[in-house]
Amino acid sequence: MAAKRRNVPETYERGFLHELDSRTVLAQEMRARFARFTDDLGGLDSLSYAQRSLVERALWLEHWLAQQEQALAMDGEFDVGKWTQAVNALQGILSKLGLQRQTKDINLADFIAQRTKREDAA
Repeated sequence: MAAKRRNVPETYERGFLHELDSRTVLAQEMRARFARFTDDLGGLDSLSYAQRSLVERALWLEHWLAQQEQALAMDGEFDVGKWTQAVNALQGILSKLGLQRQTKDINLADFIAQRTKREDAA
C-alpha cells in the first residue's frame, strides 16, 4: 500500500484530497472544508460529477493562494501574476458553483447521524 500524502501537491492533481493522510491536521481541515462547501451547495449527494470536481479544484486553489500569501508575509518569493491568475480562476469556479447556500432535504434520522458524527470528530 502506498504511503498517504502529508501535504497538498504543488500542482493540482485530481483526487488529491482522498490521498491526504487522514491523521494530519491539514487533511482533517481540507476534508472539513470540503464538507462545508458541499453542504452549502445542498449536500454531496445532490452534486454532479462536474460540481464535485470544481469543489476540489476550488479547495486546491484556496490552499495554494494561502501558501503564496504566507510566503509574501514572510518576505518570501511571490509572483503577483500567478497569484492574480489563481484568484481569477477561483472566482470563476465559485461563480459557476454559486455563492448562495442551497437548502438540503434531510430527515430526522440523517440529521441525528450527521450531528453525532460531527460531535465524535470534535
